[in-house]
Amino acid sequence: MTENQNLLAEQRRALILDEVRRRGGVRVNELTRRLNVSDMTVRRDLDALARQGVIEKVHGGAVPVTEASTHEPGFEAKSALELSAKEDIARAAAAMAVPGSAVALSGGTTTYALARHLLEVPDLTVVTNSVRVADVFHTARQAVGEGGGAATVVLTGGVRTPSDSLVGPVADQAIGSLHFDVLFLGVHGISVEAGLSTPNLAEAETNRRLVGSARRVVVVADHTKWGTVGLSSFATLGQVDTFVTDQGLPAAAREEMAEHLPGLVVAGETVDPADRKDN
Repeated sequence: MTENQNLLAEQRRALILDEVRRRGGVRVNELTRRLNVSDMTVRRDLDALARQGVIEKVHGGAVPVTEASTHEPGFEAKSALELSAKEDIARAAAAMAVPGSAVALSGGTTTYALARHLLEVPDLTVVTNSVRVADVFHTARQAVGEGGGAATVVLTGGVRTPSDSLVGPVADQAIGSLHFDVLFLGVHGISVEAGLSTPNLAEAETNRRLVGSARRVVVVADHTKWGTVGLSSFATLGQVDTFVTDQGLPAAAREEMAEHLPGLVVAGETVDPADRKDN
């Protein structure tokens, strides 16, 4: 069998993960036929996905890993997932930042990737409850000095979560007194029924404050977050202005999301919800 060279390993694994989640399990021989790759290639892909903790290998195939709604992976664990997708999303989202504006970034690995791209946008004022995001801007500011258009960073206080976000009453009070032009918000899960959700109750309240203080809300999340539901919802889809995701988002999910969101941006292409409804 000739290997399909048109798919990169990460793209192939994203397709496999989507299939596992959609069907509740797949067999190796089904994947070899669908992807037109060898049995060995599929097994390597399943090994890689199993190491990431997103599937469980079983005899002859794989099944999805069902996480408790209260499970919150650490920053390092999440940072190894969907790397290409996060970079694509970050690049697309950074284009929405206006020089000289006030932007907020929540915690998360996708907003961390976005922070590096925002270094190219001059004269930003950045509000964040993410230690990792703040480090990106602080390091850049030290490199260029006080001038040079480096971002001014406001880091909220609070209690640190496994995702290296600062949450709790101190963070909530700080955020509630501020107003920013756009919020770039990472999420644990997004769905029509639950809206935006997180497994951390304190983080949910802090995220509510972030959403409430923003003139515009832009959610940045890869396709694996669609359909995931955490313990606590903190915003509805109606409170989101734009959802920026990657091309791994299935067509059915795009159709469903376009019915509930004013703006859907897939990295590399812009989808007009009105156009999709007319199809």
